[in-house]
Amino acid sequence: VQLQASGGGLVQAGGSLRLSCVASGLSFRSVAMGWFRQAPGKDREFVAAISSGVVSTYYADSVKGRFTISRDNAKNLVYLQMNSLKPADTAVYSCAASYITTTSDFEYHYWGQGTLVTVSS
Repeated sequence: VQLQASGGGLVQAGGSLRLSCVASGLSFRSVAMGWFRQAPGKDREFVAAISSGVVSTYYADSVKGRFTISRDNAKNLVYLQMNSLKPADTAVYSCAASYITTTSDFEYHYWGQGTLVTVSS
């Protein structure tokens, strides 16, 4: 199983970025997908998750209303659209796959490498 995230970069506060994560080696339609982030010196935290079937989405309070998670099962892709970015959103963002829909990182079975998002003030 491989998950590969991309789309990070440097953006000014108030700007937008879209992260992508492509999955291979698993039945993508059968897994829930999540995005997590880890800022320097901080623990990893949940950002957003999307279910596998009838699509439900979940967000951390800190990103609700600004970030949108979506998926394209035909392309094995999950996206994280990030709008109104703040310096506090600066972190390495990682995608993950789970056989259950969950916001807990320990319940995710597969992880991709991270992509760095830096938001300047």
